[in-house]
Amino acid sequence: MADREEDPENEDTYEVVDLTQYARRQQWWGCLFGGNNSGPMAEKYSVATQIALGGVSGWCAGYLFQKVGKIAATAVGGGFLLLQIANHSGYVQVDWKRVEKDVNKAKRHLKKKADSAVPELSSFIDQSTEFVKTNVIVTSGFFGGFLLGLAS
Repeated sequence: MADREEDPENEDTYEVVDLTQYARRQQWWGCLFGGNNSGPMAEKYSVATQIALGGVSGWCAGYLFQKVGKIAATAVGGGFLLLQIANHSGYVQVDWKRVEKDVNKAKRHLKKKADSAVPELSSFIDQSTEFVKTNVIVTSGFFGGFLLGLAS
């Protein structure tokens, strides 16, 4: 590698591409992500565009949520079923006293962590509420699309 840098006959040169300058020159990029305009989406796009954008993104999120949820439910349910079969057949012996002790220990640990996480959670809820208030049309389109995505 050191030879490549010192060898003047080697003509491998690489151009550094500044993606920020490239993005500024592209019209679609500036229109989609705001370009020089800043502020809520309601000030930049028509109502139809906001509903369409929210609906399509909501449908995609709902569809993925549905598929991932089915896979997760199948995996968890299948795991519980296999454990119950193994327990009933005698392959697995559960020490319920130890399980109860570990659950109580986890409860105490979660309670300590939950007390310290309350300010962060309330900050997130405040930010989410402010976003919904400033982008009501997009949010309603997203919600409708999400429900359609769950149904499909």
